[in-house]
Amino acid sequence: MDDEIQFISDGAGLAVLGDPTTVESFLASEGLPSKDLGLRRLKSLFGTGAALEQAGSEIAANSGRWVKLTPKSAKLVKKYGLRESSKTGFSTGVAKGKKGQIRGFVEFAKSPRSLLTNPAALAGAAGIMAQLAMQQTMDEITDYLAVIDAKLDDVLRAQKDAALARMIAVGFVIDEALTVRKETGRVDEVTWSKVQALPTAIAETQAYALRQLDAIAEKLEHTTKVGDLVTTAREAESVVREWLAVLARCFQLQDGIAVLELDRVLDASPEELNGHRLGLRAARQDRLEHISRSTERLLARVDAATGAANAKVLLHPTKSPAVVKSSNLVSTGIHDFHERLGIESGRQSSEARRWADAASEARVRALETGAKGVGAARSLGNETLGRASSVKDKLSSGIAERARRVRGDQEDAPKKAE
Repeated sequence: MDDEIQFISDGAGLAVLGDPTTVESFLASEGLPSKDLGLRRLKSLFGTGAALEQAGSEIAANSGRWVKLTPKSAKLVKKYGLRESSKTGFSTGVAKGKKGQIRGFVEFAKSPRSLLTNPAALAGAAGIMAQLAMQQTMDEITDYLAVIDAKLDDVLRAQKDAALARMIAVGFVIDEALTVRKETGRVDEVTWSKVQALPTAIAETQAYALRQLDAIAEKLEHTTKVGDLVTTAREAESVVREWLAVLARCFQLQDGIAVLELDRVLDASPEELNGHRLGLRAARQDRLEHISRSTERLLARVDAATGAANAKVLLHPTKSPAVVKSSNLVSTGIHDFHERLGIESGRQSSEARRWADAASEARVRALETGAKGVGAARSLGNETLGRASSVKDKLSSGIAERARRVRGDQEDAPKKAE
């Protein structure tokens, strides 16, 4: 008998459903890491009696694994030709094969035992997939905070703003609720009552952190002197890192609230689960766009500071590279932050122009302008040769010869006058 695997993709992850052995063999052959989907939690969607018995039979016959949608796993969706439904927005399909060797032939599920033919089960699976995607982001943010060694609690304690001061307590309460959920497998009324009012405090903290980043961007925008840019860029290097850590923690806690909220809806009003999932997804995207606008603006100001420093590298051979170095560290930090939150960002770090490169360009331009080039080269020598002797040593022999003729003419002039 052919083995069968069912696929569900919601754009953020891929659920692989089927016989446990077949599913594990398939994922291993594709080299994809996965997490347990937790299909047993879907039983609450079917009420009691015959519906529950049928659902239990379907769930018992299937194993579910969740795979984060990455470029590699996205190729799998394309490989097996999943079809998107205009009604649900999900991409679904079924692949068949023998002895766990799944071929690329995909068809819509028609079996009465298939979860794909049960709207309630499909909506429930999508809700769980959304939770797993957010938990994946939360784990990556935890890794991010550990990697940058951000002492987040110290940052929050150092602030006098009330919203920031509440963040530590908010984090404790949400972490505790997530622990209870993990142990019990659900979010009861008592647990939900402790966390349902916390999003306001998180939003206040997020808004405060975004204002701090906007203030840094404005300061960079209004700083024009290279010497001042050095100071401003160095200050931004550490301060931006701290506020990105605060934003990351805010986003992590907001995802934590959403995970708890979906469980609460699944438990209390399962028929509303899909609509609630879509609403949370839209709200999450709005938060990402809001954060992206502020951080992209800061990146633009960092770019401008780098450009201004590079343009004046001849006059400031030590200060300009310092500005670019600090700016690149800020940019790298923002890009890492974007990656953890799933924000697309295409800017690459700038590279400081070396003094020798800039001086060489000036020399070439001087030589190309003929007589004006002599004056330009002399001016360059008067202003900068003390800092770049290589420019003086490499002036062309033609310019040197013309300079000697000029001096010779000046020496002959008194003799003719006599």
